[in-house]
Amino acid sequence: MQLSEIPVRGLGLFSDDNSHFWMDNLMNLLQRFPQLEHPHRQDFFMLLFIDDAEGEISIDNQKIRMDNAKVIVIKPRCISSIDINSKAKGKIICFTEDFFSLRYNNNILDQFSFLHDTSKVFIRLSEEEKNKWMYLLEIFFKEFRLHRRESVKVLRSYLNILLFDLERLYDPSGFIVNNSPKQQKIKEFEKLIEKDFKIKKMPAAYADLLNVTPNYLNKICKEVTNCTAGDLIRKRIVIEAQRLIHFTNYSINEIADQLGFENASYFVTFFKRQTSKTPEQFRRLSNQ
Repeated sequence: MQLSEIPVRGLGLFSDDNSHFWMDNLMNLLQRFPQLEHPHRQDFFMLLFIDDAEGEISIDNQKIRMDNAKVIVIKPRCISSIDINSKAKGKIICFTEDFFSLRYNNNILDQFSFLHDTSKVFIRLSEEEKNKWMYLLEIFFKEFRLHRRESVKVLRSYLNILLFDLERLYDPSGFIVNNSPKQQKIKEFEKLIEKDFKIKKMPAAYADLLNVTPNYLNKICKEVTNCTAGDLIRKRIVIEAQRLIHFTNYSINEIADQLGFENASYFVTFFKRQTSKTPEQFRRLSNQ
């Protein structure tokens, strides 16, 4: 399989009304939407609230068991597949970035650290937290099914509450508002990485595009993200490399070429330095 052959799913999978938001119960999810069982990308965010379920969700090279109460986050561009029993209890919430930005036009989604590409993909819930989420989601779901004229605004507000609660669970130290010039510059940097990481691998190239010096870019990266500018670039390359290794039958040479490395040997050295495994070891382990 080639990465380009993995289908990209939109919210039209669940609804044909061109909506930017959808939610439902998890019961019989795969019976209704069997496409979710096979590897796919999606162009929307998905939150899965697991109350009581059996199965496993694969997100890129991670496998998450449905063994207790948790919220699983599937972000755009990830490759995922869902294996869940038909009697699962919980909720699925899907929304696009546009759904949020229609009200929060300062791109507030960037401020939620658990929605970043390199963040962990699930958050465990205590019994108290699970009960709170069950209560909030029932109110949320009732509003979704009402389809009143003002429902879209209400749904955005409920979603905002859930996302803030998730941020508190993900990072108990407190919500940091990303509106300083330095934080905005990092967001620009991350967007440039997403666009150019296959051809630009050195911080200096991005510093030029951002009209700052490489030293300044590195300094603000460490301040805001606790990573160097180079770390952020390398993390994005590794994510894509892992996707290609796990989800395609490309040779290591072909993957090195796809990612813009001069030769396979340089790519293997890079990958092992970042992951402690060679690409071939990673492929064997991820396919077990």
